[in-house]
Amino acid sequence: MTTRPAATEAPPPQDRVFLFLQGPHGPFFFQLGQKLAKTGATVWRIGFNMGDSAFWPQRRSYVPFRADPADWSGFLCQILDERGITDLVLYGDTRWMHAEAVTAAKARGLRVHVFEEGYLRPYWVSYERGGSNGHSPLMEMPLDRMRAAQADPAREAPVPPCHWGDMRQHVFYGAAYHGFVMFLNQRYRRFRPHRALNVAQEFRLYLRRLVLMPFQGLERRLATFRIQQGGFPYHLALLQLEHDSAFQNHAPFESQAEFLELVITEFASGAPGHHHLVFKAHPLEDGRAPLRRDIRRFARAAGIADRVHYLRGGKLAGILDEARSAVTVNSTSGQQALWRGIPLKAFGAAVYNKPELVSDQPLSEFFRAPIRPNRTAYQEFRTYLLQTSQLPGSFYASRGRRQLLRTVVDLILAERDPYALEPPRTAADPQQLRLVK
Repeated sequence: MTTRPAATEAPPPQDRVFLFLQGPHGPFFFQLGQKLAKTGATVWRIGFNMGDSAFWPQRRSYVPFRADPADWSGFLCQILDERGITDLVLYGDTRWMHAEAVTAAKARGLRVHVFEEGYLRPYWVSYERGGSNGHSPLMEMPLDRMRAAQADPAREAPVPPCHWGDMRQHVFYGAAYHGFVMFLNQRYRRFRPHRALNVAQEFRLYLRRLVLMPFQGLERRLATFRIQQGGFPYHLALLQLEHDSAFQNHAPFESQAEFLELVITEFASGAPGHHHLVFKAHPLEDGRAPLRRDIRRFARAAGIADRVHYLRGGKLAGILDEARSAVTVNSTSGQQALWRGIPLKAFGAAVYNKPELVSDQPLSEFFRAPIRPNRTAYQEFRTYLLQTSQLPGSFYASRGRRQLLRTVVDLILAERDPYALEPPRTAADPQQLRLVK
């Protein structure tokens, strides 16, 4: 049982007015709003398209934004001021509408509640105040401060379950959301997506992935089997979605192709000649970036085409367990390498990119003789996350949402930031002495 901040000194719920912006695809944000409303709080939701509207069925608390994106700032500020908003709730903080909203909310001294996929995904989600990923308070927090704040740093971190069961629901809700926007968005004609592809292209990609999932699963299992039975040492490159906010906003590369070329070139110059390189795609990779083609092209140019492999999506554990090292831009899957004590090289801003955990070697040298992370330091880091911002559950599967809603409402209502853990009491503490007596 992890120790979390107590929900003390917070304004009464009836004095809180929550404004929800865009959330994860599916019903989670609406269910969270309903829970908050039951505490006496007032809840509003701004929607930007028919997908937002469809997953927020309560009309009286729904406010549509149908103007030009250039009018968003003025519209938002009017809502914040006229409706007495005290709290802003959103999923990710880098979408164009969210970035402006966070700036406006902080200027007014409002609480900003940010949800994201878990830093320890897939079984956890992230809940933070003020920002996430490269904007997270963790970015400026050294490990010694985390260690000092922990209630019980010696406690073993819980092991995630071997089965998650959330991917089909994730893809389904994504397809449904983009379907609503593609076919029923007549009242939101000025809607501008936060990604480069238009809604029709997004919908086709989600639908294609749903249809091809069984065939791609078979291909993935065969490729994994060949690598596991190959008898060669291998290094793992952990890929992420090129359109993901962590890559777009917190990475030193303009495109995934730049990262692929760098990794292959440095591997060719630094790794022992009998070692291989495996690129592991993100589980939600949908083909919008030509990863396989680019990998083959760069591998042929480097003269190592027979030593480079591409593995489509799927679970990471089976292929990561025997890897010699791992390299990534700033994927959260890097934490799975750290958990196993596998050397890790990261290039972008990430909450785990601490000197005790991630190698600072030049990449070619890293592939030649990678330095392992400090496992004790990582256990302390992981325990701190589990005691603070990582909540068990998920956004998409009904079972995961129920689990998440049991804990997150109290954390949102609490005055204390999730990262403000109190140090453990000692026998010298007067209050503790009174309890002992």
